Amino acid sequence: MPSNNSVKDYIRTIVDFPHEGIMFRDVTTLFADPRGFRMAIDQMLHPYAGQQIDKVVGLEARGFILGGAIAHQLSKGFVPIRKKGKLPAATIAEEYQLEYGSAVVEIHDDALVAGDKVLIVDDLLATGGTAEAGIKLCERLGARIVGCAFVVDLPDLGGRRRLESMGIEVHALCDFAGH
Repeated sequence: MPSNNSVKDYIRTIVDFPHEGIMFRDVTTLFADPRGFRMAIDQMLHPYAGQQIDKVVGLEARGFILGGAIAHQLSKGFVPIRKKGKLPAATIAEEYQLEYGSAVVEIHDDALVAGDKVLIVDDLLATGGTAEAGIKLCERLGARIVGCAFVVDLPDLGGRRRLESMGIEVHALCDFAGH
């Protein structure tokens, strides 16, 4: 792996996955490298140093890896937002649109309390649909979103603009043109 200081250099690109025309940004190579992974976690935390954060919320599934590590570093609890039907207790749900169709994510209805300040974490920001659904779930439970942190932003797909238009601070470690 590279010896320079860029998180972007640890991310592998898979051409035509999951279908033709897609440049898949694979963060598993970043996760597998101890230096790269630590660098990513440290850089994701940096903008929020000194801010009050009560919980870290991770979006399924790679957001669990990042969110768990960030929650550990902050000595805070971790809350997963999962695909419909994966959480065992009572949940609230939020539907969002995909390119073709829709999807639903859920959070336990007791995972957050009114006034909790949360940091939402995921690996990649594309159209922003999943992150927006996660934001709405947290807000329905009375939480305040401190920010959303991502490893990769795909600015051409508009996710950052979407979240920022909701008044959400967005932090991404790197970006890639295209989709």
